[in-house]
Amino acid sequence: MINKVVENAEVAVRNIKDYNVIMLGGFGLCGIPENCITAILKLGVKGLTCISNNAGVDDFGIGLLLQTRQVDKMISSYVGENAEFERQLLAGELQVELLPQGTLAERIRAGGAGIPAFFTPAGVGTEVGQGKEVRTFNGKDYLLEFWLKADFSLVKAWKGDTAGNLIFKGTARNFNPMMATAGNITIAEVEELVPEGSLDPNQIHTPGIYVQKIFQGTNYEKRIEQYTTSS
Repeated sequence: MINKVVENAEVAVRNIKDYNVIMLGGFGLCGIPENCITAILKLGVKGLTCISNNAGVDDFGIGLLLQTRQVDKMISSYVGENAEFERQLLAGELQVELLPQGTLAERIRAGGAGIPAFFTPAGVGTEVGQGKEVRTFNGKDYLLEFWLKADFSLVKAWKGDTAGNLIFKGTARNFNPMMATAGNITIAEVEELVPEGSLDPNQIHTPGIYVQKIFQGTNYEKRIEQYTTSS
């Protein structure tokens, strides 16, 4: 097996260029590639198209890249927790393609599976469907949607081995496995990096064949987006 380990996030992302399309795993602040985002911030690339369920919060996650204006376009399904995202969208400073969450997930999955297009009922008769082809199947209207693929997919896993096999933990699994299949280059950061052969093959969520680079991340923050407390 090929050893795919790189030293750190800075080495892992150094081939990302201006105007690349990148996918970033995560849901809210859960399962996001924190180390890779910080490294991209330092790298200074601009004009990025970012495909992610959301943009995190203002001072964490993709929100950091929005603050430095390194992102030209977001393809997402939710913007509610990021005030800067909302401000740039309303001011016309950021291109945004908002999608139903299931459509976003399926477009990514289709990209990884080599399916260039599919039909879905989600969004028919709404702004989401404007300008899109509609066909009727069994008396019901469906929108034509196209796959999503990326130059780089950045994913965060709980545990991985030196061959790139990944295991995700709990809800951090979210968009990560499907994004790992849809990037030309997939970079995985993990909380725990183990030798090849250490993982139970029956527990692996993403086979190493989809991963080109892997490293053990550091200084992970367990943030909570919204606190609900009792008096």
